Amino acid sequence: SCLFRNKMPNLKGSSSDSNDSENRNCNSKKGRDPEDNHSGDIPNLSDPPQILSVSELMETANEVSKMTIAHEIVINQDFKFQELNFSPNSLESRVKETLHKAFWDSLREQLTKMPPDYTHAIKLLQEIKETLLSLLLPRQTHLRSQIEEALDMDLIKQEAEHGALDIPFLATYILGMMAMLCAPVRDEEIQTLRLVTDPVHLLSEIFRVLNLMKMDMVNFTIQTLRPHLQEHSVQYERKKFQELLNKLPCSLTCTTEWLRNAAAEVSASGLLPSSSSCENNGSPALPSSVAYREVSSVCSPTAVLNQAYMDLLHWEPGKAYPETMLMDKARLDALQEEVHQITIIAAVLLVSSSTCGNGVFNSLGCGERLKQIMKALLDGLPDARLKDTLLDISNQVHQEVNKILLQLQCPALSPDKVALLKGQLKSLAEKDNAVRILIEQRIQAFLRHCLTPVGQNPKVLPQGLVPVQEELLKVGQKFGSLTNHNRQVFGPYYSTILRKLHHRSILNTVS
Repeated sequence: SCLFRNKMPNLKGSSSDSNDSENRNCNSKKGRDPEDNHSGDIPNLSDPPQILSVSELMETANEVSKMTIAHEIVINQDFKFQELNFSPNSLESRVKETLHKAFWDSLREQLTKMPPDYTHAIKLLQEIKETLLSLLLPRQTHLRSQIEEALDMDLIKQEAEHGALDIPFLATYILGMMAMLCAPVRDEEIQTLRLVTDPVHLLSEIFRVLNLMKMDMVNFTIQTLRPHLQEHSVQYERKKFQELLNKLPCSLTCTTEWLRNAAAEVSASGLLPSSSSCENNGSPALPSSVAYREVSSVCSPTAVLNQAYMDLLHWEPGKAYPETMLMDKARLDALQEEVHQITIIAAVLLVSSSTCGNGVFNSLGCGERLKQIMKALLDGLPDARLKDTLLDISNQVHQEVNKILLQLQCPALSPDKVALLKGQLKSLAEKDNAVRILIEQRIQAFLRHCLTPVGQNPKVLPQGLVPVQEELLKVGQKFGSLTNHNRQVFGPYYSTILRKLHHRSILNTVS
């Protein structure tokens, strides 16, 4: 079960589906409730951890990796593979540079021998041929035949043995084929390669551009497949997740605790779900389609799940994350940081406009300029340094407002008003600050509203948040889209867990 709680593996793995005979399901254990046969059931916390072999762990990690890639493509519209670039002064960069230099120096040494040694060159030409073939589409049979004929490795080896291998001639053909197969963005680079005369440098650059072309092909494939993945992603992710649960059947402990805490929060607010709202063939009325809505003003299973989603926006660092949300943890962490930044910016703008006057503060784009400055100052800022940063922000507000007042031919802020402004802005670093709490509550109310499907209810922006409207709408769209997809995929699991929690709550009350 630790696999779900660890960081997701790199987006590389691939593996065949597991055999049914290898599946281990907790349902086969003695003493389990017959109701536990439901897919994605609440785990029995008394079950011992499953021990898997190394090969089983590798296979499971690869399955998680495949599911992660599919999820990333569907959720992140900008997802694409990019070249891995290390920092110039990093150890990885120095090791890579040293190894590459040693390889190409060795090739240069072989080619300058008399007679030349083509051992490395032949291997490179073989790799270039395989890469060109991998860039072809299945229907491009004629080009495949051309490449096979022009880069006939048996003939190339014979030419090398007789000292007749013409690398520049082969390189010219390779560049022509690359120009034919590359994306338009690579045309200029390939034209530049035609001017390179040194054979070693030319082969090195050919490999570099070919790697970029392979990445272009992968990203083109992703773009092509995205509509099909979006159409079937819910079923695919749920199927893969169930296969993982079959191997690690007691792996929803963190998800269960997450929902239990959310139910307790809703209960404490006086919105405990009634038994009638949870009875639907023994399961809560959690829908599995796109159409989600609050069942009533009384707490429903959907309300508990919405509360659970909201809890993720102020998750404590280091706290165990729900297994069903792990693939989106990085996105949710980023959203949590964005919400915090928007809260501070909105609070600063509200306090500043109230102290300095709305008319002055909204003149000549003063608020917009200050917002951009604050974004830069608050980006990635830890809470421990917020007080110092707010002091810098208050100085910026003071300067900007005085500049506007000067342009309007009005007197500058008085010393008393400046002291009041800076004191109020500095106090925003305190979490119990009244203005900050008010802004946080309004933002949370708006984001909770974003959990409702698009089109059911208008997304009304709360009062005082107009200056951060653009930023807040983007966060709300991301949060709503992410949680909507998660709800569709894992709705049956959440339904089962909430049903069991409700059932246990009733038993505890009776006892």
